[in-house]
Amino acid sequence: MKKQGMKIFIAVLTVSVFFAASLGAQGVQEAAGPEQVVVKAMAYGDNSNQEGVNWVRIVDSFEKANPDIDIDYEMLYDEAYHQKVVARLASGDVPDLAYMGADARWGLPWKEAGQQFDHRPFIDADFYNLDLIPPMGLNGEIYEIPLGTSNITTVLYMNENLVNSLGFSAPETYEDMVAMVPAARAAGLEVVSIDGADGWAWGSCLMSTIIARMSGDPQWVSKAVAGINKFNDKAMVDSLSFLTRMVNDGVISSKSVLVDYGANISNFSNEKALFMVQGQWAAGGIENPAVSEATKMLAWPKLPGEKGTAGSVAAAIQVGYGLTKNGASDPAVRDAALKFIRYFYSHEETTQRLRDGAIVAPILKNFQVPDDLPTIVKEKVILAQSAMTTDVIDAYLSGAANDELNTGMQKIVSGQSTAKEIADKVESLVKR
Repeated sequence: MKKQGMKIFIAVLTVSVFFAASLGAQGVQEAAGPEQVVVKAMAYGDNSNQEGVNWVRIVDSFEKANPDIDIDYEMLYDEAYHQKVVARLASGDVPDLAYMGADARWGLPWKEAGQQFDHRPFIDADFYNLDLIPPMGLNGEIYEIPLGTSNITTVLYMNENLVNSLGFSAPETYEDMVAMVPAARAAGLEVVSIDGADGWAWGSCLMSTIIARMSGDPQWVSKAVAGINKFNDKAMVDSLSFLTRMVNDGVISSKSVLVDYGANISNFSNEKALFMVQGQWAAGGIENPAVSEATKMLAWPKLPGEKGTAGSVAAAIQVGYGLTKNGASDPAVRDAALKFIRYFYSHEETTQRLRDGAIVAPILKNFQVPDDLPTIVKEKVILAQSAMTTDVIDAYLSGAANDELNTGMQKIVSGQSTAKEIADKVESLVKR
């Protein structure tokens, strides 16, 4: 009996130890949590600015809500970010997710490294308004999810009260603007004010729209840089010649080449001009509350000789977060990254960016604009969500060719050069 009792005791003890060991192993496994998908990311910002603070806050919140995903990021800002992108790509240390764009500064390194990934098959059409995400490649590719709609550079600001006081309304054609010239001159007013002393304003804020209208091609500029079009084609010569016509018609003054950015906004804010040409960002510089409330942000009206893209505005594609080809190659990483992007672009975060002026307008589907936003911010949203967008010249053309074009337009307006001369010079520099 003692031997048999001892055997039973040993057997029970063995089973108990095994069971306890099993429970212990299970406890260790539960403590470790589920296996994580790691998304290597390059974030834009630093600990002292809003972009960086928001990134850290959103990542922390996302990881708590999704313990199976680890956003393993490196965060840098300004030139340090661009330098590190180049260095990491050169070393083969390619992130899965990064802050990127589609132009020469934000997109070219990823393109040259063969790391641009077409997101089109994976964009949630129930969450994003696909009509507000522009094509980023010649075949319609979308390489990143923009934080908002494109950055409009060719806004025609109109002081509605001032225009109405002269007996006019919003112009539907260029000829409607010409008709305002005599009344504006009699009242001591400019028709259109532009900071012509800033060479970039001619290209970014005016010519980018004119060439798209005259050519009928929203991507004329990027195709010219790619060698498909030429900068001395008839479409560009006609577009540059239109500057001379505007001066001769009195719509823009030849003296505008002496006006800088601050003076341009001041002229409009102090009701010295019916219209102002600048980018959407200038809206915040209109300090006169009465003028700001009366300002309409418009696309240029129909231009004589335009062949298409009526009502369009030139706009630089907004930067945002996107997958690299390397990151998208693993379905688990791809899906985790897309889930994070959607979280990062939530309605609440997008609304805050809209209030802060960090974006022009949201790309979220069925986004309701808060009623308490300033009128001029609502104007931005209306324009950004309704107008066709076209290439911005200096998003694709850079260096000496872009400089020649900008200074050349100043020479055309001041009567020192012809459109053909400038077009030929620009094309010769592009070929180098």
